[in-house]
Amino acid sequence: MPATPLLELRGIDKSFGPVQVLRDVGFAAHPGEVTALVGDNGAGKSTLVKCISGIYPTDAGEFLFDGQPVSIHGPRDAAALGIEVVYQDLALCDNLDIVQNMFLGRERRSGIVLDEPAMEQLAAETLAGLSVRTVKSLRQHVSSLSGGQRQTVAIAKAVLWNSKLVILDEPTAALGVAQTAQVLELVRRLADKGLAVVLISHNMNDVFAVSDRIAALYLGQMVAQVKASDITHSQVVELITAGRSGSLGLPADPAPGSNGTGAEPADPTPGAVR
Repeated sequence: MPATPLLELRGIDKSFGPVQVLRDVGFAAHPGEVTALVGDNGAGKSTLVKCISGIYPTDAGEFLFDGQPVSIHGPRDAAALGIEVVYQDLALCDNLDIVQNMFLGRERRSGIVLDEPAMEQLAAETLAGLSVRTVKSLRQHVSSLSGGQRQTVAIAKAVLWNSKLVILDEPTAALGVAQTAQVLELVRRLADKGLAVVLISHNMNDVFAVSDRIAALYLGQMVAQVKASDITHSQVVELITAGRSGSLGLPADPAPGSNGTGAEPADPTPGAVR
């Protein structure tokens, strides 16, 4: 693993009015690795991703990319760095074909007309580079694709633009067993090609199937970032639901009535009633 993370966040805060959603969050994603970002609903995962992608400005903290401090003021800044996000709704247009979806908003032109041959060739090369073999024709309308094929097109669209970091939001949600396996294989191939991949998922089987590292958010705080091989399924669940598991996560609260040392507090005066 490279010593320098591709993406590193330090002390990120984000509030919406009086509600603080992220508190002193640190996070790192390394090239060639899949980092699973896990947490319960409301833990702050979506907000963190939107801060990374430039949709939300942060209130405080540092943002480093490839070891250098950067400022992201919007999605264009994030895209210029090589950050792409595949959201759960995929943002695909059913009435367009695969090539048109992959180049939507970034069409290639030859003079005043679209350069369809060049776009089709690049789309084919991208899918071939990801070892995608489930798509019969690049000119299929997205409406005719299965859920797994749609997810594949959305991921291929994200990596088409020389991206370095790909964030996948629940990529296997609502997929069947076979389609889930195909998407997870694709996620793993992205990391094997040298990209940094952030996988957001509630499915612990998926997380442990492809992840190198696991980062757990609890009520807006990053409570653990560990190698997947150094943590168990039950520990991850405890971090998600309680914020700590054994020595991992938030410090334990002192026992009721204790003074922080484990001993009962002394009486203030002899004979005092408790």
